[in-house]
Amino acid sequence: MILLDYIVNLSIFSLMVSTPLVIRSFSSHRSLKQLRIWVGVYAGVVSILLVALSIHQQGYSYDIRYAPVILVFAYLGPIAGTITGGFALFARLFSSGHWTPAIIGWILIMISFIIIHILTKRHLPVKKCLYLYVSYVVIYIVTVPIIFNVLRHEPLFHFQYMLFVLLGVILGALLIESYERLHRIIIEKKQMEKSLAESESNYRLIAENTSDLIMVMKRDHSVQYFSPSHELVLGYRGVKLEKFELCKFIHPDDVRMFRDTIEWMFENKASVSMEFRFHHKDGYWIEFESRCMPVECENNSVEHIVIISRDISERKKAEEILLQSEKLSIVGELAAGVAHEIRNPLTTIKGFIQLYKKEKGPIEFNELLLSELERIETITSELLSLGKPQAIQLKKTDLRDLVESILELLAPQALMNNIQFKLTFENPDFLIICERNQLKQVFLNLLKNAFEAMPEGGEIHVHLRNGIDGTVIISVRDEGCGIPEELLPRLGEPFYTLKEKGTGLGLMICHKLIKQHHGRIHYQSEIGEGTLVEITLPVAS
Repeated sequence: MILLDYIVNLSIFSLMVSTPLVIRSFSSHRSLKQLRIWVGVYAGVVSILLVALSIHQQGYSYDIRYAPVILVFAYLGPIAGTITGGFALFARLFSSGHWTPAIIGWILIMISFIIIHILTKRHLPVKKCLYLYVSYVVIYIVTVPIIFNVLRHEPLFHFQYMLFVLLGVILGALLIESYERLHRIIIEKKQMEKSLAESESNYRLIAENTSDLIMVMKRDHSVQYFSPSHELVLGYRGVKLEKFELCKFIHPDDVRMFRDTIEWMFENKASVSMEFRFHHKDGYWIEFESRCMPVECENNSVEHIVIISRDISERKKAEEILLQSEKLSIVGELAAGVAHEIRNPLTTIKGFIQLYKKEKGPIEFNELLLSELERIETITSELLSLGKPQAIQLKKTDLRDLVESILELLAPQALMNNIQFKLTFENPDFLIICERNQLKQVFLNLLKNAFEAMPEGGEIHVHLRNGIDGTVIISVRDEGCGIPEELLPRLGEPFYTLKEKGTGLGLMICHKLIKQHHGRIHYQSEIGEGTLVEITLPVAS
């Protein structure tokens, strides 16, 4: 019967220990204020219940009420432990007699527990439980069977009692430690999930708001992820891109290079950079610079490649402008030296030929020599105008008057070539700040090119209109043979020309002068349809 009573005591004790632990695991509330006091009170109630279930032996009551006292002292300290011990003492005194050994034993146990707590502050609670239990056993043996002569001749009973108190302490410590470990695991998991969610949120925030294009490619060249920036830069939705093979959106000339590079990365596990053109939804191509990084799996094989691409179209344009500027600078320096060195002997040769022609009469190839010398002289004049710095005087000018004066100047030549001018304008006045002679040179060069593009004659349409942001646009359209579209970007390069006897310096000078006036020049042309040249200049403020 005693064994059954102890088992009942241990079962109820285990239930009472585990109940608050289970309740706490389901509660998300913060810890109560004065937690130690409340736990001490709860453990005291448990002690009262254990006293109520005490075992009676020859007029004495035995219970495992000191098991919760030891646990509370070990885990929460002397304040909570003393509260629990006080509840246990009052319950013991209320339930039975023999107060003297109970009170003396309680005082000795409390004093020893407080001393042990002070000495073992830095020890783990499990070790504290062991020290507290050993001190409790020593005090119990000295006071109960020896000093007070209680059941001295029944050591087996005392051994059973000590064993069941030990089982209660072990059982309670196991429940608390298992809960604490489980609680720590849950807390760490929640913190890890929170950290992971924050990290994922940060990465998603970066990926969804960056202007760079981020994609993740799998081994079979299918794309697992497209950043939302694809829709902003290319006009496609990510869902649409995922339905098609990526290479279908890459320029045909770049597909082979792209595939070979990706395959090389899967095999060599190395990062590379490459440039390719991507197709925009509206039909044109955008140049991208991409940084490709392989992602290795646990088996050290590459299963994904992260491709971060950046639109470098503007940078390419800037590089072209810089290259063009360098060409202009080189040509200017070359022109300044060459023109002076050629012009002096050229003048001498031309003078002697003309003198010889006057004295001896015309000779064979005389006219051809003079025409070629005049052509060389024209080239040197263009070189000089390109190379040497020119003092300019900017004045407010009516662009319409300037264009009308130029057309009037070229009217006889146009009549001889069966060409007609058609001048239209939206407003009566177009005031700009310019150097009149320089702009006159630009329009003369453009109209001269239009003449040469229409050997059979035709119409040249000149139109003036207001542009956006305070600009005026002058457009010159001819009905000539036209220029292939792929050659239009090269117009204005030094010594690049489509004419048999051209130098390529005329349009180059036009570009330079328009740039000096803070304007820009644009070409449109189709074979057999003619050419449109548009010049944009700022309006005078």
